[in-house]
Amino acid sequence: MKKIGITRDELVKKYLEFFKLKGHKEILNSSLVPENDPTVLFTTAGMHPLVPFLLGQPHALGKRLCNVQKCIRTGDIEAVGDDFHLTFFEMLGNWSLGDYWKKEAIDWSYEFLIKELGIPLEKFSVTCFGGDKDASKDEESAKMWGSLGIKDNKIKFLSKKDNWWGPAGNTGPCGPDTEMFFDGCEIWNDVFMQYVKDEKGNYNLAKQKNVDTGMGVERVIAVLNGASSVYETELFIPIINKIEELSSKKKLATNKFARIIADHIRASVFIISEGVKSSNVERGYVLRRLIRRAIRSGRELGIKENFTAKLAEVVIEISEKSYSALSKKKNIILAELEQEENRFKLTLESGIREFEKMIKSNKQISGKDAFLLYQSFGFPIEMTQELAKEKKLEVNITEFEQEQAKHQILSRTASAGTFKSGLADNSEATTKLHTAAHILLAALRQVLGIHVEQRGSNINAERLRFDFSHKEKLTPEQVKEIEKIVNENINKKLDVKREEMSLKEAKAGGAMGIFDEKYGNNVSVYTIRNPKETVSKEICAGPHVTNTNQLGRFKIIKEESSSAGVRRIKAELK
Repeated sequence: MKKIGITRDELVKKYLEFFKLKGHKEILNSSLVPENDPTVLFTTAGMHPLVPFLLGQPHALGKRLCNVQKCIRTGDIEAVGDDFHLTFFEMLGNWSLGDYWKKEAIDWSYEFLIKELGIPLEKFSVTCFGGDKDASKDEESAKMWGSLGIKDNKIKFLSKKDNWWGPAGNTGPCGPDTEMFFDGCEIWNDVFMQYVKDEKGNYNLAKQKNVDTGMGVERVIAVLNGASSVYETELFIPIINKIEELSSKKKLATNKFARIIADHIRASVFIISEGVKSSNVERGYVLRRLIRRAIRSGRELGIKENFTAKLAEVVIEISEKSYSALSKKKNIILAELEQEENRFKLTLESGIREFEKMIKSNKQISGKDAFLLYQSFGFPIEMTQELAKEKKLEVNITEFEQEQAKHQILSRTASAGTFKSGLADNSEATTKLHTAAHILLAALRQVLGIHVEQRGSNINAERLRFDFSHKEKLTPEQVKEIEKIVNENINKKLDVKREEMSLKEAKAGGAMGIFDEKYGNNVSVYTIRNPKETVSKEICAGPHVTNTNQLGRFKIIKEESSSAGVRRIKAELK
């Protein structure tokens, strides 16, 4: 590939400055833990924090936005180790919220890639959506590329599998995309959200058409610098060098195990910096899987000593200039990695010996055996599958899941998502429960005290799960009183009003929220009130109902411990 030469910081700066000149406002890099999207465990794209605005809610900064967003994707975890797939990556994006459309998006993509970055036109190609029963062929995008000088043999039409995005859940905004390639490597994607998929599976034309784009930072700097993989860029070379030092091996940039270690520890550092700890459920399970997969790969390279924290220090040094939270939480990150590595080392060798016994007389690893490795030796099921695959064996997953259900252990992965539907679907049920969560928090503070703060929520169409700060188990009387207060406020037919204001004004006005770097200068504040009283006032991205009389009857299903000092309520609306 032709070497153009550019650093990570140069690319990000060029991109953001380019789109600011096109009238875009830069938005903050959101948390890896989604605030308003329970369909996924982690933020997997720059559009995730923007779901309410893609659905029509006005954004405080306007209709043209851009940013660089940190992302986690584990759907392709088995592909990690090749030249370009990563678990953690940064994505550059620009958005039009019902403003400009295909012509501007394509013109600017061309201008940035060809004129700003200097990509040779002869090395550039694109793909467009070929059409199917749900949506027509995207001739419009192809013609625009042609008008810019892209020859017909450099424009291909592909199926929905390759050139269609979304929706994020079962329903919501979606549409065709056009992908851009440099020397055959995909570097950018423009998504045209012109449809909304409804609950019946129909694709209807959207009232608000949006443009959503994504450019992977690591991949782009690799191809622009003539590197054969992302592991030969400034973001990974120091990590690979450290792995070579620890393993006493050379030239590991093309070694699959070294690549897995580098990617997984880098991802783990960022996940831990968001407050996630290793566990056997949800985000903690994903973190544990990444760390333990890295440790096993280290053993394959002959690394006997603890190494994850040593590599983490290198990751922090590379990225702390762009992400100051890494240096602020360095001690927490290193301690969590060291603790998890020690925990796993105690059982790794014995677990592998147990696995070897299992395969001596079997053609398949039974679900019971796989669950034994999971429960007694801390092997994520994916690790057992990998070990089995190396021996050309299969694992009885159905039986494993049955064993897992018996012991009531959840082991969800981010690739499967937490729920099949959720706020990203913008369903009526999830919108109602999201509003109910605000009233629930107010009731909790009224009954238990003003020390109560929200610690997390997860909503699907069937139920609300709400975590809050409180040390003691709630009494039956307290649960009954909280439920009663919520229903009383619902029955009062309170208006739900949204206002845009500065963060300073929101604080001064008594709006609740976690006041840290997650908020920009302008925020949305939702107030639930009638002329006589204000029940709730919170900073939130929404969406919400307009009046509490739309909610129905609130019922608490369960109250339990979530973690130290945090309780959890599960509830529903009837």
